[in-house]
Amino acid sequence: MIRSEVIKSLVPVLAEQLVVCNIGLPSQELHLLDDRETNFYMLGTMGLSSSIGLGLALAQDKTVISIDGDGSVLTNLGTLPTIANNVANNYILLIIDNGSYGSTGDQPTYAGKKTSLTAVAEACGCENVIECQAEEAPAVLQKAIDSQQMTVIVCKCESGNIKVPVITMDPVVIRDRFMKAVAS
Repeated sequence: MIRSEVIKSLVPVLAEQLVVCNIGLPSQELHLLDDRETNFYMLGTMGLSSSIGLGLALAQDKTVISIDGDGSVLTNLGTLPTIANNVANNYILLIIDNGSYGSTGDQPTYAGKKTSLTAVAEACGCENVIECQAEEAPAVLQKAIDSQQMTVIVCKCESGNIKVPVITMDPVVIRDRFMKAVAS
């Protein structure tokens, strides 16, 4: 499975959750597959989905799922010790690890080579880290939601992209409708 197929398989699990989605193609894929007011699409901030999601989880009680990529997490490794040291049991970081910078042409990341983001998250002090294969992602994510325990999931999948349209919605509209969904 490639990232877009993983996201498609997750749509039923994500339906009732607040979702902060990684920049570029992951946001475009989620927008195409299941645009909701409870989805916050990142449009210009590589590496910050996990940080924004954690902040949102710390600020309110609803479950927050950050969908991030291995490339983005690698550009903001400081997010993993921050997550480990600021426990929010309503927070799940889902790293879709395809071993590449998918949005910029599938150049390999170090996660596709020798670096294990699962081991890095554990070394940073994250206590509930699960690595799974793409096909297992919906069940693993649902179990994490049900556990009400902060969880980092590293979902391994194949590299590859589908053609998706850009998100034409104004960033202010994305922000405002998401904030309304958080408040309701």
